[in-house]
Amino acid sequence: MRTSDPLSALWRATAPEAPATPPLRGARRVDLCVVGAGFTGLSTALHAAEAGASVAVLEAHDPGFGASGRNHGQVVPVLSRYGPDEIVGRFGPEEGERFNRFVAESGKLVFDLVRRHGIECDAQANGWLLPVDSPAREGMVRTRAEAWAKRDFPVRYMGRDETGAITGSGHWPGALRHDWGGNLQPLGYARGLARTAIGLGAAIYGESPAVAIDREGGLWRVRSPEGEVNADRVVLATNAYTDDLWPGLKRNIVPFRIFLAATVPQGDNVRGIVLPERNSVSDSRTVLWAFRWDGEGRMVMGGDIVLPYGGRRRAAAAARRRLATAFPQLADAEFEFVWDGKVAMTTDRLPRLFELAPGLLAGMGYNGRGIALATAVGRRLAAMSVGEGGEDPIPADLRRQRPVPLHRLAVPFARAALLHYRLRDAKAARSR
Repeated sequence: MRTSDPLSALWRATAPEAPATPPLRGARRVDLCVVGAGFTGLSTALHAAEAGASVAVLEAHDPGFGASGRNHGQVVPVLSRYGPDEIVGRFGPEEGERFNRFVAESGKLVFDLVRRHGIECDAQANGWLLPVDSPAREGMVRTRAEAWAKRDFPVRYMGRDETGAITGSGHWPGALRHDWGGNLQPLGYARGLARTAIGLGAAIYGESPAVAIDREGGLWRVRSPEGEVNADRVVLATNAYTDDLWPGLKRNIVPFRIFLAATVPQGDNVRGIVLPERNSVSDSRTVLWAFRWDGEGRMVMGGDIVLPYGGRRRAAAAARRRLATAFPQLADAEFEFVWDGKVAMTTDRLPRLFELAPGLLAGMGYNGRGIALATAVGRRLAAMSVGEGGEDPIPADLRRQRPVPLHRLAVPFARAALLHYRLRDAKAARSR
């Protein structure tokens, strides 16, 4: 598995110290084995241990190594492609409304966990904004805001003046605001989940990749290079880093490389004008523009590029162009960090939760909404693993495997789609 250098990420330089996660040596017998220590796996482990289960987590590197420790850090309690009315139209009123509530409350769950367990991750539960990037999308954003508000969630549409005041930019003519969103230090959050899970009795083993899984004597056996875990149940939580551990699982998602950039810390004069309430911003472009401050005053933003060659240099150039357009006050800011990571995309931009075999579950495919959705899916996986299933918030259609056709070509196709969407966004922007 090829991975980029995680040390290039801002979050590695500013996160609290990681808990000790020594490699697995020898055999362990537990109720639940979790493979992967990102947000999905750590949330699963925490909630299962809290319910009284014995838990072992196998991680190929260290907690938060993948996208969980490299993303933008936005807690976004909505889906990337669909509004709540569209979800009801797709899944029906019963399944659709349960799923809508699951998605909307995912951000609240994150901040509740942070508060309840004292997780040190610079959490800012002060709202997420979806600004309008062009007149063509203003109706869509306004309609979605009204649809969420109709369901009594803390969501509303803001006009130009209020949007300008809260963002410090005249670039956007309006925005959806969701008060249950916000931002945090994502690697700090992952490490805090790990530390909490360990405190509840879970064992987390770093540098212990799962290399084989099989069924023996009524138990699942998950092997790593120097040991094995025997468990009644297993959760696969590898998301964009899913390999061939379970046949065909990786074909349900497309791993896509994203780039991010962060400026040097800015002064109070700029931070008092640009996003003065430290809200998170992801605008309505298909290839979204995302902005937020970190805890030390750096502006953090996306810098998506079509081809990865010379990626960091070109990503920084893309981020600078976006910054100059949205926030001219920061047009000359220097960049201190540029990094990348992989996210798991699905063809319909909806998450997945599978039962691959009796006692073997998997959750994946968050499409850039991983902090909130993965945490919520992890809690659901834990409930299913300890026999507290209850009413299922995930529609049945999202619990069926749908392998991506021509999966080996999926990444080149995704890059071509990114170029197409960027051109479409540029055309919409010219109508401003």
